[in-house]
Amino acid sequence: MKNRLILCLLICGLLLYYGIPNLSIEAPGLQGIFSMAWLGFALIVVGGNLVGLLYSPKKRKQVVGTRKDMSQKGRRIRQYQ
Repeated sequence: MKNRLILCLLICGLLLYYGIPNLSIEAPGLQGIFSMAWLGFALIVVGGNLVGLLYSPKKRKQVVGTRKDMSQKGRRIRQYQ
């Protein structure tokens, strides 16, 4: 999961690296609107991936039952049969 998020961040960084020099925010009309929208969506993508990377749930180790617990479970099952 983390590998995918890191890969998305790197790709987004690459797109920003190549895209920002070609965008002109001060341009009038549709070109300026497109530049602002493109940068806004890029920031949303970066923010979403960072949130996913920083606040991902931690995996818990699965505790294997002891033999004593296993034997008690077996007794309970035999009692109901």
